[in-house]
Amino acid sequence: MNDASAAPGPATSDDLDDSPRELGDIPSVEVISRAAVMLMSASAERLGLADPDPHTSPRRDLDEARRLITALAGLVTASVEYLGPHAAPIRDGLQSLQKAFREYSAFPDEPGQGPGEKFTGPVY
Repeated sequence: MNDASAAPGPATSDDLDDSPRELGDIPSVEVISRAAVMLMSASAERLGLADPDPHTSPRRDLDEARRLITALAGLVTASVEYLGPHAAPIRDGLQSLQKAFREYSAFPDEPGQGPGEKFTGPVY
């Protein structure tokens, strides 16, 4: 009887090849980079950058964006020495998000007070 509710048989080598990698097998630079990309993507969404007109985006939430950008800045600052060639593009992305946040804020923070700037220094 070939029932979809039947218990699966033992794993074969084909099954193992398609399985996700164990976290312990992933190099630290890849874990850090993936976390940074996730924070960057979430920040961009919260700034409304995924929409044709960020100023009217229903996803725009500057309070949430501030938290995400600050977390990204902390991660990047703490791990920059380990990122090697990945460091520059991640820093550039962070700075772009910080600038977009300042541009979209009705009352922009003073230089050095914006999201993540306590880690990165002032962004103009």
